[in-house]
Amino acid sequence: MDITAMFKIGYGLYVLTAKEGERHNGCIINTTVQVTDNPNRISICVSKSNFTHGMIWHTGEFNISVLTTSAPYQLFKDFGFRSGKDEDKFAGRTDTAYSQNGLIYLTEHTNAYLSCKVVSALDLGTHTLFIADVTDGKNLSGEESVTYSYYHSNIKPKPDKTQAKKGWRCKVCGYIYEGEELPPDYICPICKHGADAFEKL
Repeated sequence: MDITAMFKIGYGLYVLTAKEGERHNGCIINTTVQVTDNPNRISICVSKSNFTHGMIWHTGEFNISVLTTSAPYQLFKDFGFRSGKDEDKFAGRTDTAYSQNGLIYLTEHTNAYLSCKVVSALDLGTHTLFIADVTDGKNLSGEESVTYSYYHSNIKPKPDKTQAKKGWRCKVCGYIYEGEELPPDYICPICKHGADAFEKL
């Protein structure tokens, strides 16, 4: 375990990986926080609507790949902020390796990975807060971690200003929901605020 890998999980964006049977799944989250340093313990908050959530719930294990500022927009499109059960997001990828717990982590556009074993879980309604011991970790590069703010300003393509904007914007973090109507029970996938935090564009 490389202790300095823990330093990479400041406020950023991460690829969360879980596995059940032979199937891996993953999605992007921004909720990884160090809880204690003896033992090395972190927390993540995962939407129950994510298929990855169920895998973690059943197996109690997950990996975190800490994304860097070099991560291309295509990577965010590939993994997304939601995971579905009908997608194999790792099929055909050559930028992966396996950690000691047998789970995949990304080797490119990441500066560290952490392997974790869940020790407790707290039901938060639409989400679950998992507390986990870090069982393995490694630094992969010295590149800076990407924050959601950096992603929004420098990686995500800017909207075509000639097209009229449609949708709803979160007043807390700036996330844009594209659609005519915002569901009343909608939860922002970035900052986890409800529909009342959104304004129509």
